Amino acid sequence: MILPGLLYFLIFKYVPMAGIIIAFQDYQPFLGIAGSEWAGLKHFERLFTEPTFFMLLKNTLIFFALNLFIFFPIPIIVALMLNEVRMKAFKGAVQTIIYIPHFMSWVIIVSIFYVFLTVDGGIVNEVIARMGGEKVDFLTSPDWTRTLYITQVIWKEMGWSTIIYLAAVTAVDPQLYEAAKIDGANRLRQIWHVTLPAIRPVIIILLILKIGQTLDLGFEHVYLLLNSLNREVAEIFDTYVYTAGLKNGQLSYSTAVGVFKGLVGLVLVIGANKLAKKFGEDGLY
Repeated sequence: MILPGLLYFLIFKYVPMAGIIIAFQDYQPFLGIAGSEWAGLKHFERLFTEPTFFMLLKNTLIFFALNLFIFFPIPIIVALMLNEVRMKAFKGAVQTIIYIPHFMSWVIIVSIFYVFLTVDGGIVNEVIARMGGEKVDFLTSPDWTRTLYITQVIWKEMGWSTIIYLAAVTAVDPQLYEAAKIDGANRLRQIWHVTLPAIRPVIIILLILKIGQTLDLGFEHVYLLLNSLNREVAEIFDTYVYTAGLKNGQLSYSTAVGVFKGLVGLVLVIGANKLAKKFGEDGLY
């Protein structure tokens, strides 16, 4: 049963890692890996000395912080709230509604926001104008880019992310709730002293995995939000790799950027796992 998953990771994750060697070469596609000249750490030195490096690092860390401190707790809260719902029909309807956006592509999600927020006929701006206010350029204004980003992430992934937490909540021993009731605990106390401690190992594991994605936020979503006016606050390493690697043909340099991202993620996962074990949690491994 696990063979398809193992083959997927082997073929699409581990075998391509051999291509990392081009980060240390002046790679030319027509010469191939064997015929390209060795460059050592030249591309890494360029990355760290580029004027855009600190801008990319800052933007990437800000987007990650939005994911970690705003998005990450929301599925936990939603799962706890759904667990308290006793009407199965209502609970099922809510779950279905909040799951649906996950199955939409980022193109559709961003397009929906465009229809609502565009200055030229967008519903939100039309309402603002009818109320006597001035239209707001949500889509190109740097002040709104990060707000749009995290709002879209929450809407698309909130429901899907609750699945793991709901599964963990349903595995909690009902006798623990019975004991808490006998001790006089109300529903909030039961959540705080029974539910949350029971699902804490799952939260810790998912938190460690989330920390590993510090510099790996994904390309498509941010790329769709990018424009010439908000690039200073929205350009991240993922979109920079696309621009430098595919658009400008700097394959070795863009690979060096990818290696840097991967190494940072690896170090953070190992560090977070050790920290979790230090505080008595099981950790990721």
